[in-house]
Amino acid sequence: MPQQKDIVKIAIQMPGAYPQLIQLDQVSRCALPVIKRMLTSVWNLPGPDNYALQYADGIQTYITESVVPCNGHGRCAEDLYKGIQSSDSGVRCDSLKLLANVSTDITFAQEFISRDGHSLLVKIVEDAHEAPLIMTHTLTAFMELMDHGIVSWENLSSVFIKKIAGFVNAKVQDTSIQQVSLAILESMVLSSNSLFNEVKQEITLERLIFHLQVTNQQLQTKAMALLMAMLLAAGVADRQNIIHSSSSVGDEMAHYLYVLQMVRLNHLEARMRTPLDSYNQEQRDMLHGLRQAAFETESESGLSNERRRSLCAKEFKKLGFSNNSNPGQDLSRCPPGLLALDTMAYFASRYPDAYSRFVLENSSREDKHECPFARSSIQLTLILCEILRIGEPPSETGSDYHPIFFAQDRLLEELFCICIQLLNKTWKEMRATQEDFDKVMQVVREQITRTLSSKPTSLELFKNKVNALNYSEILKLRQTERLHQEETLAPPVLELKERLKPELLELIRQQRLNRLSHGTLFRKISSRRRQDKLWYCRLSPNHKVLHYGDVEEETETPSIEALQEKIPVADIKNVVTGKDCPHMKENKGKQNKEVLDLAFSISYDVEEYSLNFIASSRTDFCLWTDGLNVLLGKEMSSESMRSELEILLALPEDQQPTETR
Repeated sequence: MPQQKDIVKIAIQMPGAYPQLIQLDQVSRCALPVIKRMLTSVWNLPGPDNYALQYADGIQTYITESVVPCNGHGRCAEDLYKGIQSSDSGVRCDSLKLLANVSTDITFAQEFISRDGHSLLVKIVEDAHEAPLIMTHTLTAFMELMDHGIVSWENLSSVFIKKIAGFVNAKVQDTSIQQVSLAILESMVLSSNSLFNEVKQEITLERLIFHLQVTNQQLQTKAMALLMAMLLAAGVADRQNIIHSSSSVGDEMAHYLYVLQMVRLNHLEARMRTPLDSYNQEQRDMLHGLRQAAFETESESGLSNERRRSLCAKEFKKLGFSNNSNPGQDLSRCPPGLLALDTMAYFASRYPDAYSRFVLENSSREDKHECPFARSSIQLTLILCEILRIGEPPSETGSDYHPIFFAQDRLLEELFCICIQLLNKTWKEMRATQEDFDKVMQVVREQITRTLSSKPTSLELFKNKVNALNYSEILKLRQTERLHQEETLAPPVLELKERLKPELLELIRQQRLNRLSHGTLFRKISSRRRQDKLWYCRLSPNHKVLHYGDVEEETETPSIEALQEKIPVADIKNVVTGKDCPHMKENKGKQNKEVLDLAFSISYDVEEYSLNFIASSRTDFCLWTDGLNVLLGKEMSSESMRSELEILLALPEDQQPTETR
């Protein structure tokens, strides 16, 4: 008989029925079903399972077996400890069901575990003789008890682990058992490396993929959670083995690996869509950390505010920020937002030597060929976000996953570190200036996309492949693909392109002449090879005279009247480039290849005189040599002209420039 203090009287009411005053045994949680059966009988209601009890006062929550008040945890634990050992399967089932509910209470869990009750549950699992419903209650109760952290997961036997894995691997098994078993295995994997190794031996990727294909959403979720736990717990080699150990990496597996990749990458979306907050001290410290890591600055503590601001602005400009007085504005665009700050900070801290080398190499240049680190980093981060599709929900049919993702915990950051150095290399290969920024970024995007499409399985492979795919190789690939495309085009399409070609060439000619009419600033190279003087050259509006003359630093576009010297176009005899230029012959053997590739000259007045140029970039070189050849009635031959013509010919007819239609 229960002690009198464990018995309480409660009133239960229902609209349209007489209230009932009943006695409740607070120790026995099985009292709730009894109360419901009694009430439905008294009130002549069908089926006790169709009704629920609800508190009438205070927070009107529903009452279940797991929330009925209980004062005797020790007594309850003792009763259930005995109940799960009963020879009556019905009593065992009810006791285990109740145990699963009350085990969420840590005080009860301590009482039950102190009686070694959890070992009884382990034995039930290892024996595996119980019916599916009893086994489900057993596993659920075990999971609830273990979640309190009172007992270490590492105390479990190999027999128990094999039994749990067997439930997951079984082709015919109760789904409730499999759901709890997957959750138990996930906790094991996350708890210790030794348990991860045991689980890895028992669970195959094929079986997890099978569970990801079922219609039961809860089972899918548990299987995905276990797969993610195994990948998180694995080292690089183990992670690759998990992915590549499958004997049938088919469409279904590819889809779920793609989903897993998208889910994890999308954790970066919040940073990608958050602009820098100039009032956030942590973000400001990260920003100034980039500056301090790049330059050996004196202590700023003794500087005046004005001097400190001036120093910071100067160094942020060298870092390549567009808004050097307020660099946070560069990071206000979303995407990439704070993610760009994260990638720059990661590069500076993870690879400090490479970071310093990049910044110092470009900040010391004075020939407009410097590659701006910050501006490039922000754009590169955006490109990587677009390539990896960060922020996009997983497609129901997607299967384009990157094996490299599963070989690296911080894929975006590590890819950035490789690609920002690639960008600097490509910038130099293209002899780019600030005007060529977008062109360089297009090439870098192509280098990354082409390399990732080859499915490299490690960062080292990616690094080797992407660096081998230099600018020269990109141009060769483009040319090969264009020729292949032309070979496969239908005759009418080829005829249309041939018909459009003269009109497009004329459009490019006019563009070149317009650029010459606007004019360009050039530097003179003295005998000491110092670029210490500036001069300007432009074509007259009627395209008959070249005007040129010396100008001062920072001069805006001078008028034709301000340029004292001139050469009639009719007197120009020839255009030569590179080592054939008179000013290159004078310093034969002393000029580097970069200068040679930017040099051109025009000869006039029976070739006795020449006007010598050094272009500031390959783009200006192509524009001027093409334009001068047009003036002389010759064909344009620069790589820039060929590239532009290819782009225009590749456009659909409805997107062709209006002048060509």
